[in-house]
Amino acid sequence: MEFIPKAGACLATTNVMTQRGRVRWMHRRPSQAPADNGWRIMSDIDTSEYLNDQSNWQIVDFNDVCTIEPALISIWDFAVGSDLQIVDEGNGMIIVDTPSGEQIPPENYYVPPQNRA
Repeated sequence: MEFIPKAGACLATTNVMTQRGRVRWMHRRPSQAPADNGWRIMSDIDTSEYLNDQSNWQIVDFNDVCTIEPALISIWDFAVGSDLQIVDEGNGMIIVDTPSGEQIPPENYYVPPQNRA
């Protein structure tokens, strides 16, 4: 499905793409290629050792990762340097700025063109 037109590619861990782990961490780095939107998507079971092994990363269409975790749609246009996490403590999912620990207000979320009023 295309949630975001021309969303580009990102890197996601194999644990995310195989759904062995739930999407938990998102960091946006400068693009490494024209199609790269800069997002790096990691799961709740990824360890530092796992993340350091290049074979555990896949280049994927950002929309494909959004199919696995729709909450990613809302962060698509956040700035390079964004360091976020999805937190679900039983009261619904929220997106948190990792360095500050502050919840991202829903009014800051990206809304796809087809969903805008």
